[in-house]
Amino acid sequence: MALHRGLLVDYGGVLTTDVFASFDAFCAAEGLPAGTVRELFRTDPAARALLAGLEDGTLENESFEEGFAALLGPRVAAAGLIDRLMGRAGNDPAMLDIVRTARAAGVRTGLISNSWGVGGYDRALLAELFDGVVISGEVGVRKPDPRIYALGAEAVGLAPAECVYIDDLPGNLKPARALGMTTLHHRDAAATIASLTPLLGL
Repeated sequence: MALHRGLLVDYGGVLTTDVFASFDAFCAAEGLPAGTVRELFRTDPAARALLAGLEDGTLENESFEEGFAALLGPRVAAAGLIDRLMGRAGNDPAMLDIVRTARAAGVRTGLISNSWGVGGYDRALLAELFDGVVISGEVGVRKPDPRIYALGAEAVGLAPAECVYIDDLPGNLKPARALGMTTLHHRDAAATIASLTPLLGL
């Protein structure tokens, strides 16, 4: 099995707990039907446009919050909406540790993240974990645009074929594979780590 010199990871849903579970907790807290947030992002063109603008940095946080709150209904306050949507998505210690382990072993580590506003990251943690950081709102490109994966490989100084890329959304893996990356669909830390360690020779 070929060993890889680079590890590129998504943030929300990979280094954190399940983002969709956080959305469901938000719905419960706000008195909305279960799955409301997920379905809006999946099926509503206005919701998808708001998310795209937030992720590529063309839409300010407050504008997203006002627009998405309007789609959710009159009972949902716009102020602090992003924090409430993401409030139950905490760091996953096991995934943070495997990135630390890989970096300590000499693997080049990088982040490729679709941002919910660029101010929501722990920059000290990113500096500890990663040799390269690519955040969609800062580079103006969002997954699944192939350009962001190329930027991720470039940020760690490697060719795409030398990298493993991990994401919790299967649709975000296909462009990475097309560039030559080895991809892992993240479902839980134990399974991901078991698949990853032989790929990196850890």
